[in-house]
Amino acid sequence: MLRMDNLADPTRLRLLRILEQHELGVAELVEILQLPQSTVSRHLKVLTDQGWLASRPRGTMNLYRMTPDELEPSARELWELARREIDEWATGRQDELRLDHHLRNGGHHAEEFFAGAAAHWDRLRREQYGDRYSLVGLLALLPEEAVVADLGCGTGAVLADLAPNVARVIGVDSSEEMLKAARQRTRETDNVELHRAPLESLPIQDGECDAATMFLALSYVDEPSRALGEMARVLRPGGQAVVVDLMSHDRDDFRVEMGQRHLGFAAADLESLAEEAGLVSVASRPLAPEPEVQGPALVMLTGRQAGEAIEEMT
Repeated sequence: MLRMDNLADPTRLRLLRILEQHELGVAELVEILQLPQSTVSRHLKVLTDQGWLASRPRGTMNLYRMTPDELEPSARELWELARREIDEWATGRQDELRLDHHLRNGGHHAEEFFAGAAAHWDRLRREQYGDRYSLVGLLALLPEEAVVADLGCGTGAVLADLAPNVARVIGVDSSEEMLKAARQRTRETDNVELHRAPLESLPIQDGECDAATMFLALSYVDEPSRALGEMARVLRPGGQAVVVDLMSHDRDDFRVEMGQRHLGFAAADLESLAEEAGLVSVASRPLAPEPEVQGPALVMLTGRQAGEAIEEMT
């Protein structure tokens, strides 16, 4: 018999919301909800025993599904009310993104479909050739004469990747400890310059850069609008900007642990900030979560400084 108090638990609401959309197993739900298997299994048992979920076997595992049309009328009405409320949860949006990524990548059925090397190609390729060759190849597409700024450069990982491919790289960070690590990392390059400064006040001339990046840094600044304004200022006409940061989330414990100022950014809010900063052709999209990553999902924003690119950079 259905018990209405089961809908008072946030984890069970998240499970029902996902399983209303797609039939999934325990391992898939653990990946999407980022919860321990024991927690997911416990809540699935309660929901199944009480009639909120149906299950069926597939091989050695069970698949779970919620079908609202098969609920009692009173339960169906209660679920519709609860679903409208949780559609506004930031955590729910994170779950949706992981579910979408899971489905678009074939779930966990790829190894059942592909045969031979196809099922193991990524692992084999990584073992034999590593991961960096594709990044190196993509970076080689950058114009050799470009000047690129990495804002919030941290320990210099991006600087080290950019330096062999462009004329000059400028790294800016507010932490001397981070810059010390960046200096060590780029010590064998002669086209990297490093500056200690807040991102709201960059030591870079107007229009000095052909491109600027800001990776996982905006959540740390007091005034994101000023930081984006400075990013736009240092770009030449037509210069490109790329920002990657956390999507809006509600994990305040994560924010405190990571020393961040903000609980991420909604895509629409990030676009508005970029446009107010003077960037044009602004667009954003969520980034597909990588397997086994524990942090909130990410969003990428791109834009450019108004005006036409100089001829040699087109």
